[in-house]
Amino acid sequence: MNILKTDIQDLYIIEPRVFGDSRGWFIESWSAKAMEEAGLHYKFVQDNHSFSANKGVLRGLHYQKGEAAQAKLVRCTRGAVLDVAVDMRKHSPTYKKWVAVELSAENHRQVLVPRGFIHGFLSLTDNVEFLYKADNYYNKEADRGIRWNDPEIGVDWGITDPILSDKDRNAPYLHESDIDF
Repeated sequence: MNILKTDIQDLYIIEPRVFGDSRGWFIESWSAKAMEEAGLHYKFVQDNHSFSANKGVLRGLHYQKGEAAQAKLVRCTRGAVLDVAVDMRKHSPTYKKWVAVELSAENHRQVLVPRGFIHGFLSLTDNVEFLYKADNYYNKEADRGIRWNDPEIGVDWGITDPILSDKDRNAPYLHESDIDF
C-alpha cells in the first residue's frame, strides 16, 4: 500500500497494490496494520455505498457537526469521480484549502479524509458506485453541508450546472453555516 501526502495537512491518497493475472485482480483496500505503521490510527465503524446514475451528479460538500464529526476513507468502485476534500480546521495551516483527486474503478485510488474536513464528489461518468468507511456513525441531527460553489472556498469542479439534490442546492454558504471545527 502506497500512502501519498497531499498539499493539505493530514489528507492522504492511498494507492493499494494491485495483484493481477489472467483471471482479474485483487487489492487489499484497507489494512489497519499498514495504516498504523504509517502513523495513521483509525477505527472505522460504518461503511456507506452510493450510486449515481448520471455523469454530472455532485454530492457535497458534506460534514457532520461537533462530536458526530467523521473521518472517511473513500473510493470509487465503478466509473469515475472527482473527489474533493476541504480543510475546515480553523487552526490548520491549510485552512480552507482543498484537494481534488480523480478516483476510479481503474486506478483503485482512495482518499483518507480526516475529521475537520468537508467532502464531496462529482460523477465523471454514468453509473458511479462510491464507497466509504467512516470512523463515526451517521447522526441525522449533526448532518450539514456547505454550498458546492461557495466562492469563499473556490473549488474548481469543472462544471457549472451539476445535478444536485435539494439539500445540496439549498446548502448554506460558509459564512452562513454553523461549522465548528
